[in-house]
Amino acid sequence: MSSNQQLIFLQEKIKEIGSAIFFNLSDSVLKIPTSVVHTIRLDDFGYVWFYMQKPRQDIAAFEKEFPVKMDYFKKGSDFFLQVNGKAYVVSDPEEINTLELAEQQTALYDMMLVKVKILKAEYYETRTGRISLFKQAISKFTTWFRNNQYRPDTYYPAS
Repeated sequence: MSSNQQLIFLQEKIKEIGSAIFFNLSDSVLKIPTSVVHTIRLDDFGYVWFYMQKPRQDIAAFEKEFPVKMDYFKKGSDFFLQVNGKAYVVSDPEEINTLELAEQQTALYDMMLVKVKILKAEYYETRTGRISLFKQAISKFTTWFRNNQYRPDTYYPAS
């Protein structure tokens, strides 16, 4: 699968789920806290865009770019995503205006715009619904004879 196809696949899946738990993986003493974010957009360059609550401290005291992990999960969905990347706090008014959102002016007072460059995404499919007792028995039987380590589909759209 080409990097463009990977990106299109990830765009569809992220759009379907919509929100994620944002984890700041920086070693900095003062860092943006873990929070739930709602994706505004995923562009053609592999950036996930969203607003998040501004910290109480002066925003200038925080790092402008830092490593992050985002967990996209939705109850009842048959998949989830774990995205690793690099976050950038967007402060350039020209870049903010490229989003062309109606609520952007009101949101900027207590929110900050962040974009995350996807470096790695792991896609996991989950089982939903009921499985017959026969299928459960076969599954348990076969795991005795092989190492049944579940591995995700991994994507690197930045490459």
